[in-house]
Amino acid sequence: MWNGGLVQHALAVDVIDVTDPDDPRVDDFRDLSAVDRRPDLAVLPGGEAGKGLVIAEGVTVTQRMIASRFTPHAFLGVPNRLAQLSNDLSHPSLAGVPFYRVSADVMAAIVGFHLNRGVLAAAHRPAPLTVAEVLADARTVVVLEGVNDHENIGSIFRNAAGLHVDALIFGAGCSDPLYRRSVRVSMGHALLVPFARADAWPDDLDTAARAGFSLVALTPGEGSVPLDAAVDADRIAFLVGAEGPGLTAETMARCDVRARIPMSRGTDSLNVATAAAIAFYERTRRLQA
Repeated sequence: MWNGGLVQHALAVDVIDVTDPDDPRVDDFRDLSAVDRRPDLAVLPGGEAGKGLVIAEGVTVTQRMIASRFTPHAFLGVPNRLAQLSNDLSHPSLAGVPFYRVSADVMAAIVGFHLNRGVLAAAHRPAPLTVAEVLADARTVVVLEGVNDHENIGSIFRNAAGLHVDALIFGAGCSDPLYRRSVRVSMGHALLVPFARADAWPDDLDTAARAGFSLVALTPGEGSVPLDAAVDADRIAFLVGAEGPGLTAETMARCDVRARIPMSRGTDSLNVATAAAIAFYERTRRLQA
């Protein structure tokens, strides 16, 4: 029906009003800024197991979670965000899922800070994908080694989604790609772009090579060729390393080619997410030429 100029959809979720910040039903959203008990940590600082939930923050990221394989099992939000999401929350797959409706003050007391985005969704982690699974139908992938900055990981997911990269593979030393900040910075694309952990590192690079991928190490180091000379293969895996040390020597030794982005003014490198985006763009431009 029409109400105040907005279409109100029949909600599939179960709207539950919560006025007590200590209500145990909202524990999956509690203390998001507490390093020792955040619900999105799979392993707590003391080494004990955490909940390992995936937390979506904001309208857009929540919408992308609903559209992903990460099925929400609860929502927490203020009334106007419930209205904004009414179409998404009418999907039959969400039948009976609780939407805990709270005031901004109660929400702040639950999560531990004032959340301007006004809505959160929580999901359990599905079974992880394997390297072979994410490579199967891919043509362009990116492989990360030692990338432990959550914002860089989120940015790489967002760049991958926008520039025709089919999947991400996380090698040794990488942070959790489903950490709340990574998911938020990715604008929810961490939930949509397929990814896998390389449990056998760096041997999983051989899996990509056997699948016909050209392994391209992004490095400004000796022996590298200009990027535009390294993006023509039918299947490409771009490898990027941590800022500063870059890719390890063992990893680069397994690559088919080393490629650099031409730089000016004596600068030798870019932020890892920026460098990856340039490589993705050059690859996309070549494929669409």
